[in-house]
Amino acid sequence: MTAELRFPPRFRWGTATSAYQVEGATRADGRGESVWDRFCRVPGAIENGDTGDDACDHYARAGEDVALMASLGLTAYRLSLAWPRLFPAGDGRIEPRGLAHYDRLIDRLLAHGITPLVTLYHWDLPQALQDRGGWRDRATARRFADYAAACFDAFGDRVRDWVTVNEPWIVGVLGHQLGLHAPGERDLAGSVRAMHHLLLGHGLAASALRATGRPGARAGVAYSLYPHTPAGDTAADRAAAHASDGYVNRWFLDPVHGRGYPADMREHWERAVGPLDFVADGDERAIAAGSDFIGVNYYTRRIVAAGRGDGPWPWRVERGRPGVPRTDLNWEIVPDDLTALLLRLHRAHPGVPLLVTENGAAFDDAPGPDGGVRDARRVAFLHGHLAAVHRAIAAGAPVEGYYHWSFLDNFEWAMGYRPRFGLVHVDRDTRRRTVKESGRWYGAVARAGAIPARPPGGAG
Repeated sequence: MTAELRFPPRFRWGTATSAYQVEGATRADGRGESVWDRFCRVPGAIENGDTGDDACDHYARAGEDVALMASLGLTAYRLSLAWPRLFPAGDGRIEPRGLAHYDRLIDRLLAHGITPLVTLYHWDLPQALQDRGGWRDRATARRFADYAAACFDAFGDRVRDWVTVNEPWIVGVLGHQLGLHAPGERDLAGSVRAMHHLLLGHGLAASALRATGRPGARAGVAYSLYPHTPAGDTAADRAAAHASDGYVNRWFLDPVHGRGYPADMREHWERAVGPLDFVADGDERAIAAGSDFIGVNYYTRRIVAAGRGDGPWPWRVERGRPGVPRTDLNWEIVPDDLTALLLRLHRAHPGVPLLVTENGAAFDDAPGPDGGVRDARRVAFLHGHLAAVHRAIAAGAPVEGYYHWSFLDNFEWAMGYRPRFGLVHVDRDTRRRTVKESGRWYGAVARAGAIPARPPGGAG
């Protein structure tokens, strides 16, 4: 490298996974049924009839996977705890074998110099709680806080940073409004209720973390954040983009960071579903109990035009612009929008640290004749988005780390195993791991603490 872009000395070079997407072993060691176990049995719900029953076999191969991360030079790992593995019935007695598994995993990470970032809820609600109303039931928020408190007690001596809830918008929209994710509900009013209880669960869990008195312990939400681009340079399109931003971004960011639900979106939801009588007095104060960092899950943007789209929304989301590079899922690749998003968050919430908790791309690159996986497009994607993070840091945004989604090719929810997001290729038959070219490139970057100033030759 003749020139390079250096990152701060303590910058976290990480990857991310979630329990249901990688662990497998869904019936092992007393684990209870989750909503995703049940949803995967619905005919036609998942591509190819795939399930997370075996996933990447990470439950059995955790030691191998941690050693592989360490060999690449990675310094951070975002994992999630499976709620039904620790509390098979959602509450009550903790399962000691699940507890021992995560004890070993966290200890292995620390022994290899890898800092864990632990997510408490990455969508695998115990089915027993769903049978009692799931996230539409206010009591689930309290049960989540109890589960969180048990995790803080068990692992808080080694884990400083906690993501309480992953992507509450996706849970609400895909899981409860459109029925495309577990639990497969199609209930607009129920989705608004569920999203509120997810945020209430965050606030109650953050308060439980404060109550531990552990110095330096931090809690935050990992949001699915989409920058919004007006389809045209008109007042109507700009207003539509702002309204959609309220639906996707502000409805979650504002209350968690002490501003309450945005008035324009509250009016919108009241027109769509009626009075929000499930928002009790004190709820917004509880939701704002504390968010010590903002988790940014960024994949692409939304281009929004005025006019009626699908559902009760006064806007229309367009499919993108010609000439913009795309992933194999047809998502636009727009790294500049990541810079703009990080700077927007910095301006709106000054002093709050930022973590890029997910960023990645699906490219279907298979092993070649020599067994290696050459995925130059992912290398280019990584370089572009890390350069975008570097620009945000240079402009003052307090970005502490980057977690690539994902470490392994894994179960991608309703799309099954078709999309491959991993830095490590996983053979679906043997579960054999093969580090891709992108994984080796990212590892070299992590060890150097810098990226080349220009994209790598031949990538793209």
